Amino acid sequence: MKWTLEKKTNLLLGLFVASLIAANLIGTKITRFWIIEFSVGIFAYPLTFLITDTIEEVHGKEKTKEFIWIGFISLVLVLLITAFSVWLPFAERSFVKENYTQVFGSTLRIFIASITAFLISQFHDVWAFNFWKQKTKGRFLWLRNNLSTIVSQFIDTTIFMFIAFYALTPKHTAAYMFTLIIPYYILKIIVALADTPAVYLLVWYLRKEPKKE
Repeated sequence: MKWTLEKKTNLLLGLFVASLIAANLIGTKITRFWIIEFSVGIFAYPLTFLITDTIEEVHGKEKTKEFIWIGFISLVLVLLITAFSVWLPFAERSFVKENYTQVFGSTLRIFIASITAFLISQFHDVWAFNFWKQKTKGRFLWLRNNLSTIVSQFIDTTIFMFIAFYALTPKHTAAYMFTLIIPYYILKIIVALADTPAVYLLVWYLRKEPKKE
């Protein structure tokens, strides 16, 4: 099969949607690294910014917006299916009753938080990337990628944390939210800075002409 630009772009779209859904499905698990506690969704979600920055660099902002809307619709569909599945009664022979409701029921609020944060932060990322592209006259991809992503990740993290966890318990005050946001955001920035070579690699991959048969 010849991997044309269209096919490569479709592959990235599939990976984009898969990363979004994976981040939401696994995101309720909190792990710990050194002194930082964070959701394991951090291993999947940063890929979405990596992919949209790549698409905007190669195809422009309109194509990137298509990716965002497709991702949004996919997340809404997963949310509706999950909510309906939780609502349906269990059969007697079902062996996952309490665990199923506990895991996927708590996922609903996470999904709503994630969808809202995703839409706002991704559209900001598109605007910011395009803004810096014009300012740099198409140069310094590494700078545009990081400047747009760093701000967008802060927007995403703040919106997500407040919708997902604010007032969840008496402890979850506004001040406490920022004790969760700041270390999680710092970790996201580290991941974002580390993915800069991957942006260059993906841009090269998309622009590479397929071999002639």
